[in-house]
Amino acid sequence: MSEKRKLTWTRREVLKGIAGAPLVGAVLWGGATKTKQKAKEEEQLLEALNIKAVAPPPSGSMSGDPLRIGIIGFGIRGKQLCRALGFAQTSWIKEQAEAAQIDPLNKQLQTFLEQENLNVQITAVCDVFDAHAEDALASFNSNENKIKRYKNFQELIEAPEVDAVLIATPDHWHAPMAIAALQANKHVYVEKPMTHNIAETYQLKDAAAESSAVFAVGHQHRQTQSFLTAQDVIQKNILGHISLIQANTNRNDDNGAWQYQIHPRANPNSIDWKQFIGNAPFTEFNLEHFFRWRKWWAYGSGLSGDLLSHDYDRINCVLKMGIPSSVSSSGGIYTHRDGRNVPDVFQANMEFPGFSTGGSQEAGKELGMTLVYSATLGNNYGRKTLLMGHDATMELGNSLTIFADHGSTRFQKEIEQGKMKPGSEIYSYDPTAQEVDGMSSATTQYFADKGLLWTYRDGKRVDSTHLHLREWLSCIRNGGTPSCDIKAGFEEAVTSHMAGLSYKLGRRIDWDDTTQQLVPIRGIDFDEALLANVEKVS
Repeated sequence: MSEKRKLTWTRREVLKGIAGAPLVGAVLWGGATKTKQKAKEEEQLLEALNIKAVAPPPSGSMSGDPLRIGIIGFGIRGKQLCRALGFAQTSWIKEQAEAAQIDPLNKQLQTFLEQENLNVQITAVCDVFDAHAEDALASFNSNENKIKRYKNFQELIEAPEVDAVLIATPDHWHAPMAIAALQANKHVYVEKPMTHNIAETYQLKDAAAESSAVFAVGHQHRQTQSFLTAQDVIQKNILGHISLIQANTNRNDDNGAWQYQIHPRANPNSIDWKQFIGNAPFTEFNLEHFFRWRKWWAYGSGLSGDLLSHDYDRINCVLKMGIPSSVSSSGGIYTHRDGRNVPDVFQANMEFPGFSTGGSQEAGKELGMTLVYSATLGNNYGRKTLLMGHDATMELGNSLTIFADHGSTRFQKEIEQGKMKPGSEIYSYDPTAQEVDGMSSATTQYFADKGLLWTYRDGKRVDSTHLHLREWLSCIRNGGTPSCDIKAGFEEAVTSHMAGLSYKLGRRIDWDDTTQQLVPIRGIDFDEALLANVEKVS
């Protein structure tokens, strides 16, 4: 880039990042007309920060015999996982082709068609709803890819033509299925949260330790470039001591509030209701419960397990702070009074009094951190995830921006000399600088902003779930440990359940790091309280 070009950047260009260089997004903006001296000073500051927005090395080869995958649950997420593996249902391909003709900015089909071949076969499917299973068979069954339907998950796991399973069922089935697969030494990729209660969290942890199979949890944001860049920021202590983190979920449409469509073919004859219920409290056949199961504690985990789990793991993969010492939650059902018993407004304060990312002041002065998560399903105003340090604040999503703090110790000299303006950007990384895409809904935009839909590798947009599955498959083929392994999954599950328990019991839940157990509360069975299919336990 020429010196002249450096001096003529507009503020719009600066805010968007460095166009065409998605792996290097460092930008300074002083808010004044550039001079040669000013540009030189900014370059020196960037060199001093030395932040590396570099993609990790690619996971291993996908060569060899195809891995044979069994899909357990072919609903909304099951279909998405299959697409990430390279298998899209016929109806989806048609819909996206038509959508791209109407809106050229819609690139979902293009991104799918450009995916790497992961060298897998889908050989088995299990879904308790006939229409879902039949859709998988009609879309994927061919001379090159023979697929068989199984009526129950045990038969699929025991099938000799299955090497690994993807579990995309309601939450209350995650752990039982994952444990059974691990005990059969079948590799497991399970959606979050990996468990539905405390007891099975430990049972799944033990099963993973005792199995030779590779286990991974579906937190695909761990492949997102901005989070990998954020790890470098933390390692270099650019933010200073982080005392407060704010993470948020705001959604305001039917899909975001789990009001999913009810399939016209659904009835007692096409759904195995008994198998769906499983270990949940029995209730008579109910299409609301079947298709909108996230609205009830009996099958789902509410905002704590469904969405807080994403934001917690997004921070944990950057800071590696582990399980909080205590969690206090509050909220209520304030918008969707439709019979659900999980809250639609929720807030959790997670305390980490002994955690430190390092600091710039005298030793011992800075210690401890609070992570505040808040959510509403009645408002769609976008709020960034903020990591607030003594020296700087980082906004983190699919992009990353760092702002100097007025009271910074580390940057005090630069601020006094006018080389750095408090509250102004000192670093910005945006891999989507000139990327425009058609969004089908506000909820889709929400997932994109969180880094949950796609990221960039070598200047090319890639589905984050595709990369996360590729990493899991590489560990199966070539050895290694997935980035979201049983340890990360255990920390996420325990933290999510602490938040859910605090809400249901109306009191703080504490964690004993020495015993690796929740601190008991006299007269309370934690799992009984967590699984009770009521809004709160009196």
